[in-house]
Amino acid sequence: MPIIVEKLTHTYMPNTDNEFVAVEDITLTINDGEFFGIIGHTGSGKSTFIQHLNGLMQPTGGSVTVDGFDMSDKKQRAKGRALVGMVFQYPDYQLFDSTVLDDVSFGPKNMGLDEEEAKQRSIEAMRMVGLDPELFAEKSPFELSGGEKRRAALAGIIAMRPKYLVLDEPMAGLDPSGRREILATINSLRDELKCTVIMVSHSMEDVARSAERIAVMNDGRLYALGTPDEIFSRTKELISLGLDAPQTARLAQELRERGFEVPEDIYTNERFVSWLKGRMNDA
Repeated sequence: MPIIVEKLTHTYMPNTDNEFVAVEDITLTINDGEFFGIIGHTGSGKSTFIQHLNGLMQPTGGSVTVDGFDMSDKKQRAKGRALVGMVFQYPDYQLFDSTVLDDVSFGPKNMGLDEEEAKQRSIEAMRMVGLDPELFAEKSPFELSGGEKRRAALAGIIAMRPKYLVLDEPMAGLDPSGRREILATINSLRDELKCTVIMVSHSMEDVARSAERIAVMNDGRLYALGTPDEIFSRTKELISLGLDAPQTARLAQELRERGFEVPEDIYTNERFVSWLKGRMNDA
């Protein structure tokens, strides 16, 4: 069963002078097994939205159901939350124990698993995210690099084997090499675990390469929803919203404006190179 969001609204400090509507009237479905990207400018409501998916926040209007569990109902929320693992933008906030292994094991133990099973799950999860247990198990999580901290935080969620993996800016602050490594890890986990990935990102390149569908948020509302082809063919609109666009999409748009007949679905380097080779062969 999918995640179903119907007319979701969240208002901070309602009925006060500081009332602020962060998310308004959002309706969408996130399907089993898909890679779902969420983009939008800072303050567009992305983080508020995803915190409703595992019940960290409650709607002030509308509803969220996870595999049929109503996340507004306390008893059902506990069952729905067990299916949704969330990795926050700053992994330092999720890492707190004395060793990496203890940190990764915290979630499985909290689920009621015994010491040995929790340990085995955690070791397996560390291997899956590229942290060799022999090298990292006894290290302090605060000795890790930025990329390693993200992997450790990811391992802690993976060890609980969620059906839905929610990632809030997982590559923020990393250099291009680190971003590629983390994104490759996420794609590998999705293939291996058959989980749904829901990723918030400011990197249009990362979303363009991996997402099967993309939600564009603007001022707390769902502005657009579609495939990467559908979303990134609207490069001029994205820029008008204050969003970035993949560099290749920007280049393709610039060429169109200069009179070149560049297809609307050119937004990755691979597609641009393929198109350019075709043009050269036809010349």
